[in-house]
Amino acid sequence: MKKLYDNSKIGKSFVEIVGRPKRLLVFVNPFGGKKSAKKIFEKEVKPLFEDADIQLDVQETKYQLHAKEMVRSMDVSKYDGIVCVSGDGVLVEVVNGLLQREDWKTAFKLPIGIIPAGTGNGMIKSLLDPVGLQCCANSATISIIRGHTRSLDVATISQGTTKFFSVLMLAWGLVADIDIESEKFRWMGSARIDFYAIQRIISLRQYNGRVLFLPAPGFESYGQPASFCLYKETPVSNNKALGYQGPDTKFEDFEWREIKGPFVSVWLHNVPWGAENNLVAPAAKFSDGFLDLIVLKNCPKLALLSLMTQISEGTHVESPYVAYLKVKAFALEPGALVGEPDKEGIIDADGEVLARGRRSYKCEQVALMSYDKLQITVDQGLATLFSPEY
Repeated sequence: MKKLYDNSKIGKSFVEIVGRPKRLLVFVNPFGGKKSAKKIFEKEVKPLFEDADIQLDVQETKYQLHAKEMVRSMDVSKYDGIVCVSGDGVLVEVVNGLLQREDWKTAFKLPIGIIPAGTGNGMIKSLLDPVGLQCCANSATISIIRGHTRSLDVATISQGTTKFFSVLMLAWGLVADIDIESEKFRWMGSARIDFYAIQRIISLRQYNGRVLFLPAPGFESYGQPASFCLYKETPVSNNKALGYQGPDTKFEDFEWREIKGPFVSVWLHNVPWGAENNLVAPAAKFSDGFLDLIVLKNCPKLALLSLMTQISEGTHVESPYVAYLKVKAFALEPGALVGEPDKEGIIDADGEVLARGRRSYKCEQVALMSYDKLQITVDQGLATLFSPEY
């Protein structure tokens, strides 16, 4: 791949930029994607940082949630930012780890940078694409060196007192089933998604359930008025050690709306790109305080196959079979598979299983939440990312 920048020309024009980072904590995930993160870091990333005279503390992640554990106890005063050489998974770990700290207000001011080295790379694609930069390690690293930042909304997914902080997406139904169940074909690389998507469309599933939402201005016509809203605020603990507890906004008295199932798929997105080739939510913004909701109910299989191919261009949201809207809060009541009341689905958040229903894929494995009602609120611009200058 042709590089966008010549390493030999970085020199003082980068080193002397005011506000550039001087010392970074770098997480390298050797297990993600094609397992090429170490090679990408050594050959493409590290030389650029060295040319810019940036000190690096490098940590290879050794197991899932390793990065989360580290940032929960690290000395944040030592660094000007955290860099994830990975897909989106390590970024999500870093976000959740920082927000679980007692001093999260200080810790979460650290900018986070992403170097694409995974399967999806949706966040960095969403950052680089609007300014015409290739989604590659070179352009991502240069963006970090220059030190420009932008804010990012953070969604709090709650079920009782259990919380998960999401920066990418939540999926239930077809999309979640494809994302998680296709892991059995991981040996196929990224082709596993397309391969398994065809299988799932041929044997299409629909799930009973209900979604409730507070529409953003201009989207009040979607759905029906909720006959009653089950949304309840989770009591906030006074124990500061628990970290960030979610937005302070109270939503009980707002006018909620609902869409009842059965559903083929429910997809909630925070940024435009779900992966390098999937423009899932073309109207999504980084810091508008809303999430983009994509709902698919009844859809013929041939039309659904066509929709899956349109995701790469973002034109799937124009289909009459798709409801595409913005929401400022959301609640999901997942149900069983239509025709099989003892079989339930999977809830996927940021590429990881959040909940596994009865008889779902690997249902014997413990998940963070149960396959039951959950709610989502958004804190506008809570996170900070290293970003190209817009």
